[in-house]
Amino acid sequence: MRRRQNTSVTPAPVPRPAAPVEPLTPVASDPEDLAREAGVARLFELHYASMLRLAVLLGADDPENVVAEAYYQIYRKWRRLRDTEAAEAYLRSTVCNLTRMRIRHLQVARRHEERPADELVASAESAALLQDDQRVLIAALQRLPARQREALVLRHWLGLKESEIAAAMGISCGSVKTHTARGIAALTQAMEARR
Repeated sequence: MRRRQNTSVTPAPVPRPAAPVEPLTPVASDPEDLAREAGVARLFELHYASMLRLAVLLGADDPENVVAEAYYQIYRKWRRLRDTEAAEAYLRSTVCNLTRMRIRHLQVARRHEERPADELVASAESAALLQDDQRVLIAALQRLPARQREALVLRHWLGLKESEIAAAMGISCGSVKTHTARGIAALTQAMEARR
């Protein structure tokens, strides 16, 4: 006697309609949190690249981390900002301060290091930002004292006014003029010596 095989076919499951794909939105329900999320996101869209370049030009060895930390700090302090229009200036000042602290930390760490420090390798982002014709100028800029370098980058690269530079660096306008003049003189001398 032959056994009968089951020839009934089970129907394939009917696919359910896909839920509409929505962009990632903040989970926060508080209007202040929503405003903070939107404000920081907008600030990131508009200024991330320029803040990254600023950190590179100021000499940060890890500019991506410096800028990420700056955005984190502004996110935390968003509600305490008196004027959200001044967020860019606050962000710029934070990048300057974090870069300065990072350079100081590295200098102290290198002094206490037993073996000589290896030559720093620029990140891919840093290398992409710098053209060959700029490397000579950047090298001369990196040899300047930190305050002179900061004043020159803020003035000539970002085009800030003396009062904005003074606020970002935490010094007086007269000190900004002094650091800028000395920095330009040192750069001019370094560039002329190279020719």
